[in-house]
Amino acid sequence: MRKAAPYGRNGAEGYSIAMVAACPFPANHGSAASIREMSDTLSQMGHSVHIVTYPTGQEDILVRHAKVHRAAPFRPEMNAKVGPSPEKFLLDFKLLQLLCRVIHREHIDIIHAHNYEGGLIGVIAKWITGCPLLYNAVNLMADELAGYRFIRPAWLAHGIARALDWFTPIFPNHITAVSPELRQWFVEHGIPEDKVDMIPAGMQPELFDRATPEKFRARHAIGDRPIVMYTGVLNAFQRIDYLLRAFAVVLKEQSDALLLMVSPLISEFHEREHRRLASELGISDAVVWIAPHSLDDLPSYLALATVTAISRPECPGHPIKLLNYMAAGKPIACFAGSAKGVRHLHDAFIVPNHDWEALGKGIITLLKDRALAAKLGANARATVLANFDWRQICAKIECIYDRLLAAPTEAASTQNQSAPFATRVR
Repeated sequence: MRKAAPYGRNGAEGYSIAMVAACPFPANHGSAASIREMSDTLSQMGHSVHIVTYPTGQEDILVRHAKVHRAAPFRPEMNAKVGPSPEKFLLDFKLLQLLCRVIHREHIDIIHAHNYEGGLIGVIAKWITGCPLLYNAVNLMADELAGYRFIRPAWLAHGIARALDWFTPIFPNHITAVSPELRQWFVEHGIPEDKVDMIPAGMQPELFDRATPEKFRARHAIGDRPIVMYTGVLNAFQRIDYLLRAFAVVLKEQSDALLLMVSPLISEFHEREHRRLASELGISDAVVWIAPHSLDDLPSYLALATVTAISRPECPGHPIKLLNYMAAGKPIACFAGSAKGVRHLHDAFIVPNHDWEALGKGIITLLKDRALAAKLGANARATVLANFDWRQICAKIECIYDRLLAAPTEAASTQNQSAPFATRVR
């Protein structure tokens, strides 16, 4: 199975890591983007990274250094479905089989699993192979599962979500949570503090150094109008309804403003719902819906923005779009729940959760006060460079690998002697 004595970062070799990505991969949104960037960075640091994933993904995004293993032959897919689906159950079983083979064939030292499906697959693979498991938690199911509308009625979805939130963290050897709020949730629900580290999502700042916005300014006939921009998926948990209501407030004072809804995926159902609300609010002529876009195009779209916005109030994870806005040096208006690693009037304009009118007024402030907007944007760029570069974050992840693999026998002994919620890695 595993190597008896893996070399750490101070040894001659790096670790052999199985990254579990139970999602279309690569993709230019959410966890798939983070897994790709994390894996390539760890590979550059000398580790052997094996990404175990679904057959589907985007052809135009390169995985530069890590090795990709797929549960079936590769099928290009530009518009991946976000959330659960019947097809994924069979895929996840195939992914588990593949993961066990990769662990054996590649002499994997550690399983590094992401998101709930990846975490559950990682737990079973750990039981089968004895390979230690690091679980990267990016969200809580209680905040998202019902919003996918896959499980009905909603009360059943909430019940299953709460069960998953309780069950999944019990069995990993260690957990990384992408925000302080998420880490605190685990601790408050029985996970020992020394089993959970807060490791935020990261980003690659160089991606935003070569933006060419003028092609999109011409394509969408934007002219010199001020642009409010949202980038991301349109699912219900993102609360696009709040953003549309906030933008209706904006138009009362800034009638020439334009809202660009830039999504990496086509979601006809959600877009249709949001267009209906925009029509009811009387703002349809000032909203442009753009989907899908490539990863290479994201910096150019963001370069058009006068103000960027996030309208998700409950967000225990770390919004990747927030990091993108920061790296692009754009002023940000958002609810407190999505304001991870930023401070009000220092590098973002933060308003109380669910107060869409305050969000609208915050956007107006940034549209009118260009000096404040420029200051917040510059500070946001400085913050992301200082705190969210993948090279810094992966050095912390590497330290966790070192701790987990320093004394595997002792860790396993502790785990066997403890109750599930008392599991500790020493």
